[in-house]
Amino acid sequence: MEQEFDLQEYMTEGVERVVADAVKATFSNPKESLFMLRFGRAASSASKKRRKAEKLGEHIPPFLIASITSSCNLHCAGCYSRCNHATTDTEPVSQLTDEEWLRIFDEADELGISFILLAGGEPMLRRDVIAAAGRKKRILFPIFTNGTFMDEKYFAMFDKCRNLVPIMSIEGSKEITDARRGDGIYDRLIRNMDELRSRGLIFGASVTVTTENVREVVSDAFLSELSEKGCKAVIFVEFVPVTEESRHLAPGEPEREFLAGEIARLREERPEMVYISFPGDEKSSGGCVAAGRGFFHINSHGGAEPCPFSPYSDINVKNTSLREALHSPLFLALQSENLLTDDMTEGAFCTTRGNLWSS
Repeated sequence: MEQEFDLQEYMTEGVERVVADAVKATFSNPKESLFMLRFGRAASSASKKRRKAEKLGEHIPPFLIASITSSCNLHCAGCYSRCNHATTDTEPVSQLTDEEWLRIFDEADELGISFILLAGGEPMLRRDVIAAAGRKKRILFPIFTNGTFMDEKYFAMFDKCRNLVPIMSIEGSKEITDARRGDGIYDRLIRNMDELRSRGLIFGASVTVTTENVREVVSDAFLSELSEKGCKAVIFVEFVPVTEESRHLAPGEPEREFLAGEIARLREERPEMVYISFPGDEKSSGGCVAAGRGFFHINSHGGAEPCPFSPYSDINVKNTSLREALHSPLFLALQSENLLTDDMTEGAFCTTRGNLWSS
């Protein structure tokens, strides 16, 4: 008889693996390694909270994605956030205040959420929100940034608050990165990496994987360069097409299989960095882990959404608690109907979520 998949155990083991890998990756940096060991203890305590809640019939995910602003200074080619108008060039209206975000971080800490991924727009435009995150030492905050606002004040903040980890977006070579993100961006990222390394600060890289760069971004040449710069984590995010013209860039099954194989190899052969694949790592989780199964998303206006690629919400944390948001009718419907456990592509998951909500 096939054993029933235990999502809580899978997610807990995933957190423990990330922490263990991070400790190994920072072993040569005593200050960072000490922080990761302390965070590991906090993550273990958070896991116990989530297990206790699970026994009482309440599932708490270990991850939260927080898009803390709808503003961005770049116009990257094929940007999903701009296509669905989550990021605009207009002045933000009714976005969550610094105090509201701090309340969310407090509630996440109480629930046992271990990781909050700060995104946007460009999250570094909200310096006060990031400073508030830095005070929540039991939570690790990867900051997904284009790197253009990194300055002396941020370097000092990262040194003081080791739970803030910049994750800079890079697409591979200078040519590919600048073609998608704008002239001069690659050189700016390299300068940031050099500065972070000189200060003994850890950072990661976020790579949008397309059919055009999939082989380059897992190559030893590219990853060796990142490693030499001091990078400790690489997050591979599959490109989501926003127009018919860009659909050819979306990885198909051959590219996904290649990427999965390479990440397995890298985890074995290059343990100096942590490797995470989205949505690739979901395949071994029994399906999509959005909508509160493994993570959920709060947009810049407070809407609780299944994930950043499914901009549908029926509840707002301005008017309710984070715990209540996890029990929204939309989230419960997605989970109870088993729509997140089918063998679909991520695009199909997003379409299903959207169709369910719009119906």
